Amino acid sequence: MSPQILALRVAGTVFGLMCLAQLARLLIFSRVDVVVAGHHLPLWPSALAGILLAALSVWMWKVSYEPR
Repeated sequence: MSPQILALRVAGTVFGLMCLAQLARLLIFSRVDVVVAGHHLPLWPSALAGILLAALSVWMWKVSYEPR
């Protein structure tokens, strides 16, 4: 396995785990308030981040399987 393919798969896995963390915040930890510099952070940025991270994860894994 080439270093580039390994890097793509590691990045895809990291993005996938981050996506799961964002979805966990939405589904499980929605009652927990996140406060940044005294301001409450709403849930919609987590939904947006989850979608973006899922897309990045799928993209990295898909590119790692394309023939060169």
